[in-house]
Amino acid sequence: MDQTLKLLLDAEMRAEQIARQAELAREQLIQRALEEARVEKERYESRLPELHQSFREKAEVRADQTVSELKRRYEERHTQLRDLAEAREDEALEAAFNLLLDPNADD
Repeated sequence: MDQTLKLLLDAEMRAEQIARQAELAREQLIQRALEEARVEKERYESRLPELHQSFREKAEVRADQTVSELKRRYEERHTQLRDLAEAREDEALEAAFNLLLDPNADD
């Protein structure tokens, strides 16, 4: 019986030792994971200005493209209006001369 009791106590001590080692390994794993997460967070935060600058540059390029496109459209419309005005100029002058020469012609 003493031998069995001794074996049980030895087994219990080994089990406690294994449990302590497992708990220690678990705690070390948690600490490593926390440290890795902290390092990754710092790395990400250190890159934020670079990321913001990249987004700003892309936004500026898009804004410049949009402004250029709007200017191009404005110039096209301006040209169309100018052409239309020039095409109607003779007609308008003739109508004005007719009015000046015969103000009662429309009545």
